[in-house]
Amino acid sequence: MGGRLQGKVALVTGGASGIGEATARLFAQEGAQVVLADINETAGAALAKTLGMHFIATDVSSEEQVERAVKYTLERHGRIDCMINNAGVVGAVGSIMETTAQAWRATQAVLLDSVFFGIKHAARAMREQRSGVILSLSSIAGVMGGLGPHAYTAAKHGVVGLTRSAASELSAYGIRVNAVAPGTTVTPMIEQVRGGKEAAMTGAAQVSPLGTALLPDEIAAALLFLASDAAAHVTAHTLVVDSGVTAGGFASGASVLRDRPVAFMGPSGEQ
Repeated sequence: MGGRLQGKVALVTGGASGIGEATARLFAQEGAQVVLADINETAGAALAKTLGMHFIATDVSSEEQVERAVKYTLERHGRIDCMINNAGVVGAVGSIMETTAQAWRATQAVLLDSVFFGIKHAARAMREQRSGVILSLSSIAGVMGGLGPHAYTAAKHGVVGLTRSAASELSAYGIRVNAVAPGTTVTPMIEQVRGGKEAAMTGAAQVSPLGTALLPDEIAAALLFLASDAAAHVTAHTLVVDSGVTAGGFASGASVLRDRPVAFMGPSGEQ
């Protein structure tokens, strides 16, 4: 019996760890051929080898490199059925009054420009197929206010808006465009913010009305639903997966960044 993505081809950015890694593993289990793209060449290549997938080193803030990743996927598999714009960064943290334009722009480049690039180039390939699904990672910071980080919040709101506007154009070609807005999910990025996995798990559970910490596998499950035929009539939608945080009015995870010195938190190619 085939999986829910049997015969499909997916490209996952930020696929070397966290939500991207969990998504790649789950999609493969459901029958998809997966290509991993990540700035971390060492971790990405090692994971791809373990999982029997193709890997391409990709800095998603570069349109040329995102386009190259899409073309690489087409060269290896002949099509692309699902584009997952997942790569992320904490980015600029600290007071908005002290945030530099450089840190602001660098944050937008990874979190919002990359989504534009992914939608643009995946859609060009999917238009020829007359089918496809494009999924982008927003955040609860994209559907509510908070205590910061400001650049991250602005970018994630942008992902929600871009998802809606792109869906309105691309539906004519049979392409569905959706987003997922996770609450604080215990990924390596959040562990860095919180000072370790144990602190991240505790902090995420404390702000959740359900008293639970979200894990990458649970966000991957939401992406699987949106990528599958079960969501055939779902487009222009942002699916919030947050253990009830937004219903409770909390700004999950943001408060720990409010009083930090101004800085830029992000990965290097070899982290």
